[in-house]
Amino acid sequence: MTSNNGHTNGHAVRKINFGAGPAQLPLEVLESVQAEFLDFNGTGTNIMELSHRSTAFAKVIEDAEQDIRDILSIPDSYAVLFFQGGATGQFSAVPLHFLNLKPSQTADYLVTGYWSEKAAKEAEKFGKVNWVIPKGSKYQDVPDEDTWKLTEDPSYFYYCSNETIHGIELIDVPAIVPKHVPIICDMSSNFLTRPFDVTKYAVVFSSAQKNFGISGLTLVILRKDLIEKTCNKSIPTILDYKIHIDNGSMYNTPPTFSIYITNKMFNWIKQQGGLKAMNELSHKKSSRIYEIIDQSNGFYINSINKKYRSRTNIPFRIVTNGLPNEKLETLFLKQASQLNMIELKGHRAVGGIRVSLYNGITLEQTNILIDFMRTFQTNNN
Repeated sequence: MTSNNGHTNGHAVRKINFGAGPAQLPLEVLESVQAEFLDFNGTGTNIMELSHRSTAFAKVIEDAEQDIRDILSIPDSYAVLFFQGGATGQFSAVPLHFLNLKPSQTADYLVTGYWSEKAAKEAEKFGKVNWVIPKGSKYQDVPDEDTWKLTEDPSYFYYCSNETIHGIELIDVPAIVPKHVPIICDMSSNFLTRPFDVTKYAVVFSSAQKNFGISGLTLVILRKDLIEKTCNKSIPTILDYKIHIDNGSMYNTPPTFSIYITNKMFNWIKQQGGLKAMNELSHKKSSRIYEIIDQSNGFYINSINKKYRSRTNIPFRIVTNGLPNEKLETLFLKQASQLNMIELKGHRAVGGIRVSLYNGITLEQTNILIDFMRTFQTNNN
């Protein structure tokens, strides 16, 4: 039995994990896993010990695919693949398949933070990449679309919908991109936190360990017709979309336990009310954190343009006399940990504090952090 504040009755107090990933899973999911850990579905064994060719596991992966198709209304013209290699693996898979899709043999990359920058640099190993906006020294805003430099007919347009480190989120496909251009999107840190129209995209991919599972799994959703147009015959087998489609994501042994957890998470999301409920929860949690920051009279500072503030990853600094106060930030992290709130340290690239509000974080847990932030400011202002 569990209580809503993150405690497990009769057991040690669970920490509240505000980390950027691997992220906190809902207690209901963990308890369901625990209940069948030694005997999955009457098989007399653990899901991790079952063959991926077994009837029992086949049902798990089939159910997972059907659930995500239901949640996102994915049409049959799209394939759903369960990959290994993380989102980083897709930084290579995408250009290997699609960089030469059009005569321009050029891909447009919108670089808005650490992860889209890594993706662009990886793609440059395979061909021509056009950086739509110049690389800046800091990622705190997205330049106006009328300043972007787009290729006339690119093979594809690539962007990251949420930059985990810098806290920049784009809520939809940029309007300036022509509708005939294939859109490829890394949704790793905001996937399943809001509804979106799959049919606007050629490829969507997301690693599982933030909003819908554990590390070891990357979900790829892609238009089947584009695969037929791929002309690169030198794609490594482990990255070849067609091979994985033809083999139902089981060309080699897939990450069976990760897929099992993802299946549990898809079921949990449906039980909560689907993406409508996840969207409402994400808005409530993030708006309350930003309210505390914006009403702190400069004690807490988030430097991202409000238009592009992320709802899932909120970086901020604690400021004294206009400068970041690393001593206070260290104290903040120490006292938060003493109150069972962990993984709040900002990424080394930007420093400070970072609050990640993935689907597994409850509103009540968010409020515990807010109360602490308010008290910390009062005691240290």
